[in-house]
Amino acid sequence: MADGDKTLVVKAGGAPTWLVVALSVALGVSVAGGIAAVVVASRPAGTVEVRPTSDVVVAIREIAKLETTEVHVEKVVDLSDRQSTFFGLVETKDAMLLVAAGTATIGIDLEKLGPDDIQFDEASKTARLRLPAPQVLSSRLDEDATYVYTRSTDLLAKRNEHLEARARKEAVAAVERAANTPETKERAKAQAERQLRALLGRLGAKRVEIGWK
Repeated sequence: MADGDKTLVVKAGGAPTWLVVALSVALGVSVAGGIAAVVVASRPAGTVEVRPTSDVVVAIREIAKLETTEVHVEKVVDLSDRQSTFFGLVETKDAMLLVAAGTATIGIDLEKLGPDDIQFDEASKTARLRLPAPQVLSSRLDEDATYVYTRSTDLLAKRNEHLEARARKEAVAAVERAANTPETKERAKAQAERQLRALLGRLGAKRVEIGWK
């Protein structure tokens, strides 16, 4: 396990100013984990030419997420497209072995906070929060560590051009499954509570009460 800094982006609408300020400077911790196997393979040397094209921004949106835990996963995906020819008399296949590495981020979706979930008593300096359950906020593959190890197409089989995309989708799903466990969610809860108690304490809250939906 290794600690790493995380960035929190919050949306100001709806939340009290003291909470927005507190969450805006929140720091996360990463929890490294791993599954599956490591496959060593030599790659042929070559030159890849990338031709410049226009960048098109299609959407910009605000987010309000508190990232607390990161899980690293390694996965080998063995995928086959089984086919039949000659009226089903001959079976063929197009197969692929994908070596994948990915990361999933666990945290709190602050957009799920309601008006009654955030309270602050000025007299006693007590902050009361009721947070939504931790969830997988994002998942992605490490493109530098993800590659096709083998690809074989039988003589009479048709090459499935969507097979690699399907393998990558399976790899991302495996990353999310590895991150979406009770143990990981409990770690995310504990880390979120530590972050918020420390930050709100520095902002003047003498007591911080945190509950979970």
